[in-house]
Amino acid sequence: METVASATASPAASALLPLVQQDPWLAPYADVLQRRLDRLHQRLREIEAECGSLTRYACRHQQLGLHYDARRRGYWFREWAPAAQALFLTGDFNQWDRSYTPLTRRPDGVWEVFLAEKTFPNLVHGSRYKVHVHAANGHRDRLPATVRRTVQDEYTKDFAAQVWRPEAAFSWTDQQFRVNNFVKEPLIYEAHVGMALEEGRVGSWREFADLVLPRIQQEGYNVVQLMAVAEHPYYGSFGYHVANFFAPSARFGTPEDLKYLVNEAHRRGLAVVMDVVHSHSVKNEAEGLGNYDGSGALYFHPGPRGQHPGWDSLLFDYGRPEVQQFLLSNLRYWLEEFHFDGFRFDGVTSMLYHHHGEGVGFGAYDQYFGPEVDDDAVLYLQLATSLVRDIKKSALLIAEDMSGMPGLARPVAEGGLGFGYRLAMGLPDYWIRQLKHQRDEDWSLGGLWHELTNRRAGEKTVAYCESHDQALVGDKTLAHWLLDARIYSGMQRTATPDLETGRAIALHKLIRLVTLGAGGEAYMNFIGNEFGHPEWVDFPREGNQWSHHYARRQWSLADNPDLYFHAWLQFDQAMIGLERRAHFLNAGPARLLHLDDDNKVLCFERGGLIFAFNFHPERSLPDYRFFAGTAGVYTPVLNSDSAAFGGFDRIGTSIQHFTQPDEHGTPFLSLYLPSRTAQVLDLTPSKRKGG
Repeated sequence: METVASATASPAASALLPLVQQDPWLAPYADVLQRRLDRLHQRLREIEAECGSLTRYACRHQQLGLHYDARRRGYWFREWAPAAQALFLTGDFNQWDRSYTPLTRRPDGVWEVFLAEKTFPNLVHGSRYKVHVHAANGHRDRLPATVRRTVQDEYTKDFAAQVWRPEAAFSWTDQQFRVNNFVKEPLIYEAHVGMALEEGRVGSWREFADLVLPRIQQEGYNVVQLMAVAEHPYYGSFGYHVANFFAPSARFGTPEDLKYLVNEAHRRGLAVVMDVVHSHSVKNEAEGLGNYDGSGALYFHPGPRGQHPGWDSLLFDYGRPEVQQFLLSNLRYWLEEFHFDGFRFDGVTSMLYHHHGEGVGFGAYDQYFGPEVDDDAVLYLQLATSLVRDIKKSALLIAEDMSGMPGLARPVAEGGLGFGYRLAMGLPDYWIRQLKHQRDEDWSLGGLWHELTNRRAGEKTVAYCESHDQALVGDKTLAHWLLDARIYSGMQRTATPDLETGRAIALHKLIRLVTLGAGGEAYMNFIGNEFGHPEWVDFPREGNQWSHHYARRQWSLADNPDLYFHAWLQFDQAMIGLERRAHFLNAGPARLLHLDDDNKVLCFERGGLIFAFNFHPERSLPDYRFFAGTAGVYTPVLNSDSAAFGGFDRIGTSIQHFTQPDEHGTPFLSLYLPSRTAQVLDLTPSKRKGG
């Protein structure tokens, strides 16, 4: 591994760090970056001395919890609880007797017991159990920290650990799948398995694999990003209040069902990324890790520092070696046990700063290197990204950070944090602000271009115009902002839609295409938003009478050719398909060719393609001339005004366009740009070579 290999090497001089070379504004902070790297090297030396490698160190899930010993014919159970007074294992195997099966404490604070088959013949696959902890905070039943399967009682709603040892191991058939063979540029489909069906109920891993994966493949996306994978007691948390970090949520099926989903995705050429939550944990003590041994901390910081003020959750102590090992082991477990292809790290901003980004605007470099930065979190993230790369070199690593931390998406050896991509979190906020507070005719295309292209050089970005955050109850999707009540009554396709519906149909396409075209080096869509799903997401809760009506996806709307939802789906598929053919996301940043704020025209080039947008609400522009960048013959390859996409077929798609030189020999194109349309033209390959 690159980082481990360099752990024993002499550190480079601060001024020579590639991150500083790339960004001269980082020069005053070169020593801070070097200290971070030195600290990582020191920690890696300690880990290597203890375990031999970072991968071997990430083995907490193999040491703790319930494990079958074939040689001794029985189960070992171990739990880390150094401040506890006594631990007992209780379950249906011993009639839930809380004193019958005591554990013995080791010097390292780990408690253990061996349960021989002949003594406990009822401890079998499917058995339910808990840990009974005697500590300063009383006597409590808890779930094991590394439990791999939990189930909820139908009547009491209590969670219990479950022995999971099926007779036949899952048979993987994805051995030939490699991320870099199928994913040239990540086109990410963010999805929640439970709300992926049209029926008003919780969907399963297998139903998602059989019913939704074919749609994702057909639409052209190449990465599935799964939310809410790890077990969480409250369904409505969207999976972000995790209690059991090693247990796939049982509400969606068995661990084998999740493996089936990943295996099926790989068979279809789709990588699978897990939305991993290491930024915080649920406060529930009965199900989670809070105050596990009665010390008031253990996995989390003690006192106020261990409480997130906005999320009502607990904050990990990233500086504690056992916590580092627990979280690193969690990453290894999901990669190896379930063949995930990487992670989208949630809440990275909250991890990186003591203030968690709450009410803070980031505008100065001092904020990335001052006392508010949590150096322990920086170290943990560097260890985490290094570990993932060590296990799966081509893994996808995406950071959800709104602060703009320099080096977040640069290699650790360069002084960065090691992520491959960062989310362009400002883009969806920008689009919502435009739709809420600006008339179309007042949109500043200069402002739009700034938002689309204002990102750190050398750090790859995932562009998106909306995600699950914009789909939650209390907010609206882009389609809902554009249509309001017409999203229910005005989506029947007609020859001439009313003005408001026509505006929405056109702008929904333009917003998505311009974001894909210029916003980053990868692209993300939330399940259903590609066809303008008509409703927000609201999980079953007491306030809505536990209804699933808003926690589902109405695929029938997208499948109905008589509705504009279908037209939007067709456009999205064509848009994604164009990227799959042209690979323009990998072609460097978009190059501005022309910006006309008066006529609302924006033209740019990327990867040999010319993107031409007319955002004007009324003005269609015949014979509109603009700088083409490269002389040659251009062929239309995408047209938002196609009737198939809900448009009016005002743009001829069979016409080749020849550049014409001006008096200085500068190549110009002349196009018809109808109002609220976009078109993409490709430089004819034979001409491109000599262009």
